[in-house]
Amino acid sequence: MRIVFAGTPDFAVPALEALVAAGHEVAAAITQPDRPAGRGLAAAASPVKQAAARRGIPVLQPPSLKTPEARDEIRRLAPDALVVAAYGLILPQPVLDLPRLGAINIHASLLPRWRGAAPIHRAVLAGDRETGISIMRMEAGLDTGPVLLREAVSILPDDTAGTLHDRLAALGARLVVAALDGLARATLSATPQPAAGVTYAAKLEKQEARIDWARPAADIERQVRAFDPFPGATTRVRGTEVKIWRSAAADGAGEPGAVIAIDPGGITVRCGAGALRLEELQRAGGKRLPAREFLRGFPLAVGERFESPATG
Repeated sequence: MRIVFAGTPDFAVPALEALVAAGHEVAAAITQPDRPAGRGLAAAASPVKQAAARRGIPVLQPPSLKTPEARDEIRRLAPDALVVAAYGLILPQPVLDLPRLGAINIHASLLPRWRGAAPIHRAVLAGDRETGISIMRMEAGLDTGPVLLREAVSILPDDTAGTLHDRLAALGARLVVAALDGLARATLSATPQPAAGVTYAAKLEKQEARIDWARPAADIERQVRAFDPFPGATTRVRGTEVKIWRSAAADGAGEPGAVIAIDPGGITVRCGAGALRLEELQRAGGKRLPAREFLRGFPLAVGERFESPATG
């Protein structure tokens, strides 16, 4: 099958590779324009652009797909299907209508739960016990199209957004190949999403990474996992910015934010309900360190206090 692929971040790369491995002809990969990245803010190619270049796949980087020029370029490629995975720009209806078999999207949730930009992070933050991949036909609405295939995965107690991202990316790659096979054989039909159970996974805002120690320990523990590997759940102690990378629920009494116990394996901090044992931390400009090593370079004492947004 002749495919045009649209994607940008790491999440999309396994799907692109799976399409090539399955023998599909990827006529082009559409990805977002190069963006400034790194300390020098040099223009950097997206992971999809890099993966396509390694395989000799032509790359298109239009700033928008809403122009006649962008539509004409895709039309000239004469794709049987358009496969989309975390592309990041709106695909207008005229573009969705171009492929013979339509446009299908790999979405990292069990639709209609968590439509939108950040379904993996939102599932972890909400304490969901499962999520998954939905392969859907695309339409003008935000992730509203009928679902061709879906498969659930459990969210494990120690899953971070990063570990869950990798499992879902691999699952999406497998399912999109199966979906294309079903479409080609006309053995697959799409099921409309139910009206009940719709939730939206809004784009993450920087302030959401700031820890509020007045919240329950269980909420903060999920926050730590949801913001790993980026941008990291952040707090301040003694005027120093600190990121928390690994934590576990604990017992203890005291004022929210107060350090109530210290041992070589962790720093226990009181929360609004319960307490949290901080097991891996990082000072601004430093490395991620186990608590034992962190404390060597930044000693803390029982009674010191981590700041919440309202106080810091």
